[in-house]
Amino acid sequence: MSRQSSVGSWIVAVVVVAVVVVAGVYLARKATHESAPTAVSPPATSTSVVKPAPAVVQHPITRAESAPASAASSALPTLEGSDASVTAALVALTGDNALRTLLVPTRIIPHIVATVDALPRRMVGRRVLPLHGPKGAFVVTSVDGKTVISTKNAARYAPYMHALEAADTTQLTDWYVSHYPLFQQAYEQLGYPKGYFNDRLIAVIDNLLATPDLSQPPALAQPNVLYTYADPSLDSLSAGQKMLLRVGPVNEAKIKAKLRAIRARLVGQKLPATPAAASSAGA
Repeated sequence: MSRQSSVGSWIVAVVVVAVVVVAGVYLARKATHESAPTAVSPPATSTSVVKPAPAVVQHPITRAESAPASAASSALPTLEGSDASVTAALVALTGDNALRTLLVPTRIIPHIVATVDALPRRMVGRRVLPLHGPKGAFVVTSVDGKTVISTKNAARYAPYMHALEAADTTQLTDWYVSHYPLFQQAYEQLGYPKGYFNDRLIAVIDNLLATPDLSQPPALAQPNVLYTYADPSLDSLSAGQKMLLRVGPVNEAKIKAKLRAIRARLVGQKLPATPAAASSAGA
C-alpha cells in the first residue's frame, strides 16, 4: 500500500492498543460480570497504575523515526470531523471490510486517547471504548482441579490479530507523527491541559510490555459471582495487563513484538537484533 493511501489511516493506538487491547478489556469485564463505570476514573493508588505524564516532555514526537509528512497529509481534518477518514482508512489499511463492523464510528480519536490513558489502571469505562468486543462466550476449563482460562478463547481474537499483523509499523508511526496534533488536542480535552499524549502512550506501552510471561494458563478463583485471578499478584495487574493474559501466549507474544517495534520508532531508537537474526547474520 502506498504512503498516500495510509493518510488518515488506523494509527498505532488504534491497531495495537485499541483493536487488540480494547477488545481484551471488554472481554475481561464480560467474563467477570463487572459493572463498568461510564467515565474514565481518576488514577488509583495501586502500584500497577502508571501515573499521567509529567509537565516536562520526555518523549517529544519530533524524535520519532518517521518520514516527513507529505503535502497531502499536512492538512489535517478537525478533531470533530476526523471520524469518516479514520473509518475508511481502517478498511484500506487492513484490506478487510469486516473490520468496519468492529468499530464504534463516533468520536474515534477521543475514545482512543481515553482508552489508552485508562489501560494501566484497574478498569476502563465501557463508554470510551472505540471497538466492539469479540463474539462468543468467555470459556474456562479445569486443569488439575483448578479453573483456568481455556485456550479456545484465543480464537475469538482472530479479527483483531489480523488487523495487528496487517498493519505496517512504519506506515502507522508515520501517520501518527503527522497527525499527532489531533491526539494531543483530544488528550488536553480529556483533562490534561499540560500533559503530553505521546509520553502517556509510551508509558502505557511500557506497562503492557511489563505483563508477566506465564508458562501455564493462570488459575482463576470465583469467590462470588466474579472471576478473579487466584494469584493476588496477577489480580492486582492493570486492565491492559490482565487483557494480555487473556488473549493467550501466542497472541500475547505477537502483541508485545509489535509494541516493541512501535515504541522503538516513536522514541527514535533501533531495535536490537534478535538472537536468531544475529546468528544468521554472522553465518
